[in-house]
Amino acid sequence: MMAAMVFFLLVLALIGAPLFTVLAAAAVIASYSSEISPDILIIEMNRLTSSPNMIALPLFILAGVVMANGGTARRLVTFYRASFGFLPGGIAIVAIVSCAFFTMFSGASGVTILALGGLLYPVLKDEGYPQNFSLGLLTTSGSLGLLFPPSLAILIYGIVANVSIESMFLAGLLPGLLLIIFLSIYSMRSAQQHDVKRQAFVLSDVIRSSRHCAWDLFLPVGIVFGIFGGFVSLTEAAAVTSAYVLFVEMVIYKNLSIKQHGLKLLSETSLLFGSLIIILLVALGLTNLLIDAQIPMQLLAFIEQFVDSKIQFLILLNLFLLAVGAVMDIFSAILVVVPLILPLADRYNIHPVHLGIIFLANLEIGYSTPPVGINLFIASQRFKKPVLTLFHSTLPFLLIMLIWLLAVTYIPVLSLWWLN
Repeated sequence: MMAAMVFFLLVLALIGAPLFTVLAAAAVIASYSSEISPDILIIEMNRLTSSPNMIALPLFILAGVVMANGGTARRLVTFYRASFGFLPGGIAIVAIVSCAFFTMFSGASGVTILALGGLLYPVLKDEGYPQNFSLGLLTTSGSLGLLFPPSLAILIYGIVANVSIESMFLAGLLPGLLLIIFLSIYSMRSAQQHDVKRQAFVLSDVIRSSRHCAWDLFLPVGIVFGIFGGFVSLTEAAAVTSAYVLFVEMVIYKNLSIKQHGLKLLSETSLLFGSLIIILLVALGLTNLLIDAQIPMQLLAFIEQFVDSKIQFLILLNLFLLAVGAVMDIFSAILVVVPLILPLADRYNIHPVHLGIIFLANLEIGYSTPPVGINLFIASQRFKKPVLTLFHSTLPFLLIMLIWLLAVTYIPVLSLWWLN
C-alpha cells in the first residue's frame, strides 16, 4: 500500500500536479510510516521562514522580474551577438559561465535559476537554440558554481570534515573548470547541429553595444566585488541589486515606470516567490523526515556490507551519494552523511579533500535528479513547465556530468594537484 501511494504521488508530480501538494502529501505519508509526529513539518517550516537569508530570495526574484520586463535582455542580446556571435555556441557558453559565477557567490542554485533564468531563457530561444536545450542548460547550470570559492557548500564540508578550507577551494578549481569546458563543448556542438546563427566580429559593433548596456554589464561586476570583497552580505547584495535594476530601468533607460508597471512587477514577484516558498517549506520538512527516519544511515549500512576494495567502494559510494542527492538537500547531506563516510574513506586511503570533491560533485548532480531535485522544482515554477519535461531536457547534461563525475572520482590528481 505504501509503495502504491508513493508511486501515485510520483505520477501526479510528473504529469504537472501542484508540486507543493505532492511534496506535502509525501511528507505526511513519510511521517506516519516512520511513526514520527508530523508536527516536525511545522517546526521546519518556521525555521526556514526565520532564516536571515530568506529576505534575499524575493529581492533577487524582483530583480529578475524587472530585468525580464525591462530592456535588459534586448541590450544584452545585442552585446553578446556582437562580442561572441562569431563563436559556435557563444551565447550558451555565456549562460554557463554566468550561472557558475552567480552560484558561487550567492551560494544558492535556486536563486541563480530565478534571477538569471528569466533573462537567459528568452536570449537562448531568440538565438535559435531548441527549447529542450535551453531548459536543460539553465536547469543544470544553476548548480555549476558549487565547487568554486567562496562556495558555501565547500565551507560547510571543510568545517564538518575538519579539513583545510583553503585546500578545498584549490581542489575544486580544476574539476569545476573541467565541467564548464565539457558543457561548453556540448553547447558548441549543439549550436552547429541546429544551425544557430553566427555573425562576423566587428569591433565597432562591440564598442557601440557595450556602451548601450554598460549599466547592465556593471551589475555582475558590482555583485562579485561587493560579496567577494566582504563589503556586503548576500541579503545586502540582493537589496542593492533590486534597487539598482529598478533605477536603471526606470530612471536611466526609462523602459518601466512605477505608475504603469509597478503593480505588475510586484504581482509577478509575489506569485513567483509565493509558489517557491511553499515548495521549499514542504520539501525541507520532507527532507528532515527522511533524516529523522535514518534513511541515509540505512543505505550506508547496506553499502558497507559489500565493500571489498577501493574501486568497489568508490563505485558504491557514487551510487549511494547519487541516491542521497536525489532525496536530500546538499547542506543536510553534508551534515548527516559526511561524518559517516569519512571513516570508511580513510580505511581505503582516500584523501579527505578528494572525498569532499567527489561528495559535492555527486550532490551537484542531485540538484537536477528526481524526486527531490530542487533545481527541477524551481525551474518548473520559473519556466512554467512540468517536472517531467524539465527532467527530459536535462538528460544530455546529466550524462555529461556523470562522465565528469567518473573523471573526478578516478583521477585524483584533478582534485589533489595542489599537493604536487
